[in-house]
Amino acid sequence: MVNERTGSILKSLDGAKTQWYHFTTIVISGMGFFTDSYDLFVISLVTKLLGRIYYQTPGSSSPGSLPDAITSAVSGVAFAGTFLGQIFFGCLGDKLGRKRVYGLTLVIMVLCSICSGLSFGKDPKTVMITLCFFRFWLGFGIGGDYPLSATIMSEYANKRTRGAFIAAVFAMQGFGILAASGVSIGVSALFERYFPSKPYMLDQAHSTVPEADYVWRIILILGAVPALLTYYWRVKMPETARYTALISKNAEQAASDMSKVLHVDIEASSATNDIASVSSDEFGLFSKKFLQRHGLHLLATTTTWFLLDIAFYSQNLFQKDIFTTIGWLPPAKSMNAIQELFIIARAQFYIALCGTVPGYWFTVGLIDRIGRFKIQIMGFFFMTVCLVGLALPYHHWTLPHNRIGFVVLYSLTFFFCNFGPNATTFIVPAEIFPARLRATCHGISAASGKAGAMVGSFGFAALVKAVGIRITLLILAAISFVGMCMSFLVPEPKGRSLEEMSGESAPEKIQEKIVV
Repeated sequence: MVNERTGSILKSLDGAKTQWYHFTTIVISGMGFFTDSYDLFVISLVTKLLGRIYYQTPGSSSPGSLPDAITSAVSGVAFAGTFLGQIFFGCLGDKLGRKRVYGLTLVIMVLCSICSGLSFGKDPKTVMITLCFFRFWLGFGIGGDYPLSATIMSEYANKRTRGAFIAAVFAMQGFGILAASGVSIGVSALFERYFPSKPYMLDQAHSTVPEADYVWRIILILGAVPALLTYYWRVKMPETARYTALISKNAEQAASDMSKVLHVDIEASSATNDIASVSSDEFGLFSKKFLQRHGLHLLATTTTWFLLDIAFYSQNLFQKDIFTTIGWLPPAKSMNAIQELFIIARAQFYIALCGTVPGYWFTVGLIDRIGRFKIQIMGFFFMTVCLVGLALPYHHWTLPHNRIGFVVLYSLTFFFCNFGPNATTFIVPAEIFPARLRATCHGISAASGKAGAMVGSFGFAALVKAVGIRITLLILAAISFVGMCMSFLVPEPKGRSLEEMSGESAPEKIQEKIVV
């Protein structure tokens, strides 16, 4: 009698029931993304405060503000670091192992978060240079988290709920954005209570108390806390079985690691069979065979992520300026520096709570039912519609009684961004490339996204100044539409094993036939 046994380590991972270890992995990996988004987005909340503290012109009738070049540098320099970190740690994760370099990214993030808050200097220019230096290296550490977290989660997950697990890791980004606003609200409220200052007057000394300099420093330093809390568990995580078995070729270690954490009985011989069943055709990233098999896939993941992040980061980093322009936020002259931080943080908190966070979790709940492809197409489409809806009747939205409508429609762009391409561009690259190139290709795709973020960060303010908010929103709508078109090159990994998607082995080869 011939029996088919599907108890290989790959099949065990693909068919494993959802267990407690899956959830702990989501939390451990997700805390990195919580910290990432906190650190990347909190800077947009404190830039106005930095301007009022360091760039107030004596005797001026207007509150101080950062020069455009410095605003772009402070907001965007972390993206430059993230860009390099994603490529560097992605390649390193494929060479040395996912787990070996996973703790290092957290160490960099913790140290640079603290150092960012301690930025020093004798004059404003030196403080800004120091801040930019530490935020560059903060971004470098953050960059490593993208390919490593996505790859680790995809290689641990079963194929039935893999999309939801990776999406849940990424969804912690939403809570990080929420926390950035919440912490800013809390810190500014405490300082305003214990160090009250007067409404803005011609003399800055009457509008910004000296203690205001501590506010932005405390907010930045607190970004180190969640990363620090999860460091121990991150370094204790075992290497993924797919890396150990398929790349390191250590069948016994792979079986032992997975038997412990997933509570399944896996024999070392099963992992040996996996090694034999997976294609030994180990082509490189720059080979003709990679270009033939995955060239269009890499083009799709890089271009869609690039286009998405132009729109996503432009809207996130500069939403305070958009709200001020339409009159939803009061003019800076009517409040002191800490009050302004409080009001801006509160506005962003509402946007994150009502639009950003729900979008992430709609993706978690529906991605393994609807599929990545449909969610990405839908998200780009509705982002385009919402941005056009904001831009065409723009002057209608600036009227006082229509501003809430603008904010609601603006929130919907964030909802469909996160219940759409912001999540799927992170998920798909972790599923469709070969194990030995998975982190590298994810890092390249993510770095392409951060290139888009840099375009948004450095170009948005200049674009608004040149053509105005209305035309800028139309340009972002056009970018979203092109992203939707490029998404037709993205394959659908729903319900398929990683090896099947990458072409490393045919499904039937993973089965082991045994004569009983």
